[in-house]
Amino acid sequence: MDLGVGGFSEEQFREACAELQQPALSGADWELLVETFGISIYRLLDQQTGLYEYKVFGVLEDCSPDLLADVYVDLDYRKQWDQYVKELYEKECNGEAVVYWQVKYPFPMSNRDRRELDPEGQKIHVILAQSTPVPQFPEKSGVIRVKQYKQSLAIQSDGKRGSKVFMYYFDNPGGQIPSWLVNWAAKNGVPNFLKDMTKACQNYHKKT
Repeated sequence: MDLGVGGFSEEQFREACAELQQPALSGADWELLVETFGISIYRLLDQQTGLYEYKVFGVLEDCSPDLLADVYVDLDYRKQWDQYVKELYEKECNGEAVVYWQVKYPFPMSNRDRRELDPEGQKIHVILAQSTPVPQFPEKSGVIRVKQYKQSLAIQSDGKRGSKVFMYYFDNPGGQIPSWLVNWAAKNGVPNFLKDMTKACQNYHKKT
């Protein structure tokens, strides 16, 4: 598999685009978890960890794709609107952009890559992130390092003023946190995050 900058393959970007167009929920026990704000959230149990993978589909109204992508990757602005951020910054390590991200419960360093694809003449923003070991970021005392984290996000116009969105998400915070508590936090945290991000889009022009 040909891996590009950040350790992501062209196939991974294409898969996110494909899922945006046609949700891949068959062939596995994906279950509908919640519908809110025009978004449907599905989950799939990971038998090994007892935690869930999540897929999010839907439309965020009044958030254009360009605006939504900019808000998502603007780390300085994210510190203002994302209630889960404790420490967040980007640093170049071995020629790659690496993000250190500490939230109210521990989070990983992650490789991140962003591309704009144009399948069949439709512009799609794709942002991929995954945890990665980086010696330049030693573990901190009292903070548990997340070693399993994956996220993909695909965004395109809904044909109006909003954005059609697909997001895949999985993380294992490690430590002694019970799996039921992690799953409960994810169930409640994802809708809250989407609500906060929509509001952040509305206020972004005031920042710039």
